[in-house]
Amino acid sequence: MKKDNKLKVTYRVNNQIHVPQVRIVGDGMESQVVPTYKALQMAEDMGVDLVEISPNAEPPVCRLIEFTKFIYQQKKHAKEVKAKQVKVEVKEIRFGPQTDDHDYEFKLKHAKGFLSEGDKVKAYVFFKGRSILFKEQGEVLLLRFAQDLEDYGKVESMPTLEGKRMTMFIAPKKTQNKVLKTALELEEENEKTLSGAAPKKQPQQKARKEYTGPKVEGEDWDD
Repeated sequence: MKKDNKLKVTYRVNNQIHVPQVRIVGDGMESQVVPTYKALQMAEDMGVDLVEISPNAEPPVCRLIEFTKFIYQQKKHAKEVKAKQVKVEVKEIRFGPQTDDHDYEFKLKHAKGFLSEGDKVKAYVFFKGRSILFKEQGEVLLLRFAQDLEDYGKVESMPTLEGKRMTMFIAPKKTQNKVLKTALELEEENEKTLSGAAPKKQPQQKARKEYTGPKVEGEDWDD
């Protein structure tokens, strides 16, 4: 209810419109500039309202429509816009300056999954104590990480050192994510198979039963 009241306050209607002339638009009619009093008379004759939809235009643009219907359309449009907005989450992946290959591959796999789901990845190297001496090694690691993810995402910002952290952001590639997600799922299935997981059983075909009844002369039953 509060949202409806807010929308109603946003628009001037009928006698609230005080400019000398307006441009009127409506369903099934051509746009035209008329004196405001004439636009109000047209709205009354049609049994609708005169709604100011673009007050900053010269002259202001008004629509001939029932105000309740207009508010409904605005709410519906706002919901559609909100539904199309995708909420992007930022997933963090932490490295040490001397991360081993096994740990690296494990985190790379997770990053592929995050990017395939449409999330951003914040990859960073944390330098503990004297490990800050290996900051070049940390930068090389992050750049390698970005290169290994080039099919899944694009670098938004190059590695930047702030305090004890060197951070890099990778955004998902929108066009290929669905295909890559499927490829990633197939890769996981293959890994399970290679690791000894039981493969899916294929349906067995029933054996053809041999006819043992009396043969009819002229017919071949050996096929």
